[in-house]
Amino acid sequence: MRGDAASQFSREYAVPQVELSSVSKQYGNGRAILDSLTLSIAKGEFVSLVGPSGCGKSTILKLVSGLSPTTAGEIHVDGMSPENARETMSFIFQEATLLPWRTVRQNVGLGLELERVPRERRHAKVNSLLDLVGLSHVGEAYPRELSGGMKMRVSIARALATGPRLLLMDEPFAALDEISRDRLNEELLRLREEQKWTVIFVTHSVAEAVFLSTRIVVLASDPGRIHADVAVDLAYPRTAELRASPAYEQKVIEISRLLRDARSLAESGA
Repeated sequence: MRGDAASQFSREYAVPQVELSSVSKQYGNGRAILDSLTLSIAKGEFVSLVGPSGCGKSTILKLVSGLSPTTAGEIHVDGMSPENARETMSFIFQEATLLPWRTVRQNVGLGLELERVPRERRHAKVNSLLDLVGLSHVGEAYPRELSGGMKMRVSIARALATGPRLLLMDEPFAALDEISRDRLNEELLRLREEQKWTVIFVTHSVAEAVFLSTRIVVLASDPGRIHADVAVDLAYPRTAELRASPAYEQKVIEISRLLRDARSLAESGA
Protein backbone atom coordinates (compact mmCIF):
# COMPACT_ATOMS: atom_id res chain seq x y z
CA MET A 1 0.00 0.00 0.00
CA ARG A 2 1.48 3.36 -1.06
CA GLY A 3 0.40 6.95 -0.69
CA ASP A 4 -0.35 9.42 2.06
CA ALA A 5 -1.12 6.86 4.75
CA ALA A 6 -4.05 7.69 7.02
CA SER A 7 -5.53 10.47 4.89
CA GLN A 8 -5.52 8.15 1.88
CA PHE A 9 -7.31 5.51 3.96
CA SER A 10 -10.00 7.99 4.99
CA ARG A 11 -10.81 8.74 1.37
CA GLU A 12 -10.60 5.18 0.07
CA TYR A 13 -12.42 3.39 2.88
CA ALA A 14 -15.44 5.45 3.92
CA VAL A 15 -17.65 2.66 5.28
CA PRO A 16 -17.07 1.88 9.00
CA GLN A 17 -16.18 -1.75 9.60
CA VAL A 18 -16.19 -1.47 13.39
CA GLU A 19 -18.40 0.93 15.32
CA LEU A 20 -18.53 1.41 19.08
CA SER A 21 -21.32 3.76 20.15
CA SER A 22 -21.38 5.10 23.74
CA VAL A 23 -19.90 1.83 25.01
CA SER A 24 -19.45 1.36 28.75
CA LYS A 25 -18.10 -1.66 30.60
CA GLN A 26 -18.23 -2.50 34.29
CA TYR A 27 -17.63 -5.84 35.97
CA GLY A 28 -20.20 -6.42 38.71
CA ASN A 29 -20.10 -3.66 41.30
CA GLY A 30 -16.49 -2.80 40.50
CA ARG A 31 -15.15 0.36 38.94
CA ALA A 32 -16.09 1.30 35.39
CA ILE A 33 -13.50 0.08 32.90
CA LEU A 34 -14.90 2.07 29.94
CA ASP A 35 -17.27 5.02 29.99
CA SER A 36 -19.38 6.09 26.97
CA LEU A 37 -16.61 5.31 24.48
CA THR A 38 -17.41 6.01 20.82
CA LEU A 39 -15.01 4.88 18.10
CA SER A 40 -15.40 4.22 14.37
CA ILE A 41 -12.85 2.20 12.38
CA ALA A 42 -13.01 2.07 8.59
CA LYS A 43 -12.24 -0.91 6.42
CA GLY A 44 -8.51 -1.28 5.85
CA GLU A 45 -7.35 0.86 8.76
CA PHE A 46 -4.63 -0.21 11.19
CA VAL A 47 -5.65 1.32 14.53
CA SER A 48 -3.43 0.98 17.58
CA LEU A 49 -4.72 1.48 21.12
CA VAL A 50 -2.22 2.87 23.63
CA GLY A 51 -2.73 4.13 27.16
CA PRO A 52 -1.97 3.55 30.83
CA SER A 53 -2.46 0.11 32.35
CA GLY A 54 -6.10 -0.42 33.24
CA CYS A 55 -7.49 2.01 30.66
CA GLY A 56 -9.46 -0.72 28.89
CA LYS A 57 -7.36 -1.48 25.81
CA SER A 58 -7.71 -5.25 26.03
CA THR A 59 -11.32 -4.87 27.18
CA ILE A 60 -12.15 -3.12 23.90
CA LEU A 61 -10.81 -6.11 21.96
CA LYS A 62 -12.87 -8.51 24.09
CA LEU A 63 -16.02 -6.46 23.50
CA VAL A 64 -15.45 -6.18 19.74
CA SER A 65 -14.81 -9.93 19.51
CA GLY A 66 -17.94 -10.78 21.49
CA LEU A 67 -15.92 -12.51 24.22
CA SER A 68 -17.45 -10.12 26.75
CA PRO A 69 -20.75 -8.21 26.69
CA THR A 70 -21.04 -4.44 27.00
CA THR A 71 -22.64 -2.92 30.08
CA ALA A 72 -24.14 -0.15 27.93
CA GLY A 73 -23.92 1.04 24.34
CA GLU A 74 -23.70 -0.83 21.05
CA ILE A 75 -20.99 -2.43 18.91
CA HIS A 76 -21.32 -3.38 15.27
CA VAL A 77 -18.80 -5.26 13.11
CA ASP A 78 -19.63 -5.29 9.41
CA GLY A 79 -23.11 -4.13 10.42
CA MET A 80 -23.63 -7.12 12.74
CA SER A 81 -23.39 -7.73 16.46
CA PRO A 82 -19.98 -9.05 17.55
CA GLU A 83 -21.52 -12.46 18.24
CA ASN A 84 -22.86 -12.70 14.69
CA ALA A 85 -19.65 -11.36 13.16
CA ARG A 86 -17.23 -13.82 14.76
CA GLU A 87 -16.56 -15.63 11.49
CA THR A 88 -15.23 -12.37 10.02
CA MET A 89 -12.51 -11.86 12.64
CA SER A 90 -9.54 -13.52 14.33
CA PHE A 91 -8.01 -12.77 17.74
CA ILE A 92 -4.23 -12.97 18.29
CA PHE A 93 -3.18 -12.93 21.96
CA GLN A 94 0.09 -11.95 23.66
CA GLU A 95 0.91 -15.62 24.11
CA ALA A 96 1.01 -17.78 20.98
CA THR A 97 -1.29 -20.35 22.72
CA LEU A 98 -0.17 -23.20 20.47
CA LEU A 99 -1.19 -26.76 21.30
CA PRO A 100 2.09 -28.42 22.36
CA TRP A 101 1.06 -31.90 21.17
CA ARG A 102 0.36 -30.69 17.62
CA THR A 103 2.93 -29.87 14.96
CA VAL A 104 3.23 -26.43 13.40
CA ARG A 105 1.22 -27.64 10.43
CA GLN A 106 -1.49 -29.10 12.67
CA ASN A 107 -1.69 -25.93 14.76
CA VAL A 108 -2.11 -23.73 11.71
CA GLY A 109 -4.83 -26.00 10.34
CA LEU A 110 -6.82 -26.27 13.58
CA GLY A 111 -9.50 -23.73 12.63
CA LEU A 112 -9.94 -25.36 9.24
CA GLU A 113 -10.42 -28.73 10.90
CA LEU A 114 -13.07 -27.28 13.20
CA GLU A 115 -14.83 -25.87 10.14
CA ARG A 116 -14.67 -29.35 8.56
CA VAL A 117 -12.76 -28.14 5.51
CA PRO A 118 -11.93 -31.18 3.34
CA ARG A 119 -8.47 -32.63 3.95
CA GLU A 120 -7.01 -31.81 0.53
CA ARG A 121 -8.17 -28.18 0.62
CA ARG A 122 -7.00 -27.86 4.21
CA HIS A 123 -3.50 -29.09 3.41
CA ALA A 124 -3.22 -26.75 0.44
CA LYS A 125 -4.30 -23.77 2.57
CA VAL A 126 -1.89 -24.64 5.37
CA ASN A 127 0.99 -25.01 2.90
CA SER A 128 0.16 -21.61 1.46
CA LEU A 129 0.07 -19.98 4.91
CA LEU A 130 3.33 -21.56 6.04
CA ASP A 131 4.95 -20.23 2.90
CA LEU A 132 3.39 -16.81 3.52
CA VAL A 133 4.92 -16.51 7.00
CA GLY A 134 8.21 -18.16 6.04
CA LEU A 135 7.79 -21.36 8.06
CA SER A 136 7.52 -24.05 5.39
CA HIS A 137 10.75 -25.59 6.66
CA VAL A 138 9.36 -26.24 10.17
CA GLY A 139 5.91 -27.57 9.32
CA GLU A 140 6.53 -30.87 11.13
CA ALA A 141 8.19 -29.30 14.18
CA TYR A 142 6.51 -28.95 17.58
CA PRO A 143 6.09 -25.66 19.47
CA ARG A 144 8.81 -26.56 21.98
CA GLU A 145 11.32 -26.57 19.11
CA LEU A 146 10.53 -23.00 18.00
CA SER A 147 11.79 -19.58 19.03
CA GLY A 148 9.36 -17.01 20.45
CA GLY A 149 9.22 -15.17 17.15
CA MET A 150 8.52 -18.36 15.21
CA LYS A 151 5.73 -19.31 17.61
CA MET A 152 4.08 -15.94 17.05
CA ARG A 153 4.31 -16.39 13.27
CA VAL A 154 2.56 -19.75 13.67
CA SER A 155 -0.13 -17.98 15.70
CA ILE A 156 -0.56 -15.37 12.95
CA ALA A 157 -0.76 -18.06 10.25
CA ARG A 158 -3.41 -19.91 12.28
CA ALA A 159 -5.41 -16.68 12.65
CA LEU A 160 -5.27 -16.08 8.89
CA ALA A 161 -6.37 -19.61 8.00
CA THR A 162 -10.07 -18.79 8.16
CA GLY A 163 -9.75 -15.70 5.95
CA PRO A 164 -10.61 -12.97 8.50
CA ARG A 165 -11.49 -9.42 7.46
CA LEU A 166 -10.63 -8.09 10.94
CA LEU A 167 -7.63 -8.94 13.12
CA LEU A 168 -7.70 -8.17 16.83
CA MET A 169 -4.16 -8.24 18.24
CA ASP A 170 -3.49 -7.95 21.97
CA GLU A 171 0.20 -7.11 22.49
CA PRO A 172 1.30 -10.04 20.30
CA PHE A 173 4.99 -9.07 20.26
CA ALA A 174 5.39 -7.82 23.85
CA ALA A 175 7.43 -10.82 25.03
CA LEU A 176 9.94 -10.63 22.17
CA ASP A 177 13.31 -8.92 22.09
CA GLU A 178 13.51 -5.63 20.20
CA ILE A 179 15.14 -7.07 17.07
CA SER A 180 12.55 -9.85 16.79
CA ARG A 181 9.72 -7.41 17.44
CA ASP A 182 10.93 -5.01 14.75
CA ARG A 183 11.28 -7.85 12.25
CA LEU A 184 7.77 -9.12 12.97
CA ASN A 185 6.35 -5.60 12.73
CA GLU A 186 7.73 -5.42 9.19
CA GLU A 187 6.45 -8.94 8.45
CA LEU A 188 2.98 -8.05 9.73
CA LEU A 189 2.77 -5.05 7.40
CA ARG A 190 3.91 -7.19 4.47
CA LEU A 191 1.16 -9.72 5.18
CA ARG A 192 -1.42 -6.96 5.57
CA GLU A 193 -0.43 -5.52 2.22
CA GLU A 194 -1.22 -8.90 0.65
CA GLN A 195 -4.29 -9.80 2.71
CA LYS A 196 -5.94 -6.34 3.14
CA TRP A 197 -7.42 -6.91 6.58
CA THR A 198 -8.41 -4.27 9.12
CA VAL A 199 -6.44 -4.35 12.39
CA ILE A 200 -7.10 -3.22 15.96
CA PHE A 201 -3.77 -3.53 17.77
CA VAL A 202 -3.08 -3.13 21.49
CA THR A 203 0.46 -2.19 22.52
CA HIS A 204 2.39 -0.42 25.27
CA SER A 205 5.09 0.56 22.77
CA VAL A 206 4.62 3.99 21.20
CA ALA A 207 7.38 3.29 18.68
CA GLU A 208 5.64 0.10 17.57
CA ALA A 209 2.28 1.85 17.29
CA VAL A 210 3.73 4.63 15.12
CA PHE A 211 5.53 2.20 12.84
CA LEU A 212 2.46 0.06 12.21
CA SER A 213 -0.57 2.29 12.32
CA THR A 214 -2.72 4.54 10.19
CA ARG A 215 -4.28 5.87 13.42
CA ILE A 216 -3.37 5.78 17.10
CA VAL A 217 -6.06 6.10 19.76
CA VAL A 218 -4.66 7.27 23.09
CA LEU A 219 -6.83 6.21 26.03
CA ALA A 220 -7.07 7.77 29.47
CA SER A 221 -8.14 5.68 32.46
CA ASP A 222 -10.45 5.61 35.48
CA PRO A 223 -12.66 5.16 33.57
CA GLY A 224 -11.29 4.34 30.12
CA ARG A 225 -12.06 7.02 27.54
CA ILE A 226 -10.48 8.47 24.42
CA HIS A 227 -7.91 11.15 25.17
CA ALA A 228 -6.67 11.63 21.59
CA ASP A 229 -7.19 10.13 18.13
CA VAL A 230 -4.17 10.80 15.93
CA ALA A 231 -3.59 10.07 12.23
CA VAL A 232 -0.15 8.67 11.38
CA ASP A 233 0.68 10.37 8.09
CA LEU A 234 3.65 8.22 7.14
CA ALA A 235 3.65 6.60 3.71
CA TYR A 236 3.49 2.85 3.16
CA PRO A 237 5.30 0.57 2.65
CA ARG A 238 7.15 1.16 5.92
CA THR A 239 10.66 -0.23 6.13
CA ALA A 240 13.37 -0.43 8.77
CA GLU A 241 14.82 2.83 7.44
CA LEU A 242 11.68 4.69 8.51
CA ARG A 243 12.65 4.31 12.17
CA ALA A 244 15.60 6.66 11.64
CA SER A 245 13.58 9.36 9.86
CA PRO A 246 12.75 12.75 11.46
CA ALA A 247 9.03 12.34 10.62
CA TYR A 248 8.87 9.04 12.48
CA GLU A 249 10.76 10.39 15.48
CA GLN A 250 8.51 13.45 15.63
CA LYS A 251 5.37 11.30 15.63
CA VAL A 252 6.80 9.14 18.43
CA ILE A 253 7.44 12.30 20.45
CA GLU A 254 3.89 13.56 19.78
CA ILE A 255 2.22 10.31 20.87
CA SER A 256 4.51 9.98 23.90
CA ARG A 257 3.51 13.46 25.03
CA LEU A 258 -0.18 12.62 24.67
CA LEU A 259 0.35 9.41 26.61
CA ARG A 260 2.04 11.31 29.43
CA ASP A 261 -0.90 13.72 29.48
CA ALA A 262 -3.35 10.79 29.70
CA ARG A 263 -1.41 9.33 32.62
CA SER A 264 -1.37 12.70 34.39
CA LEU A 265 -5.15 12.89 34.06
CA ALA A 266 -5.51 9.49 35.71
CA GLU A 267 -3.14 10.41 38.53
CA SER A 268 -4.94 13.68 39.19
CA GLY A 269 -8.35 12.00 39.10
CA ALA A 270 -9.57 14.33 36.35
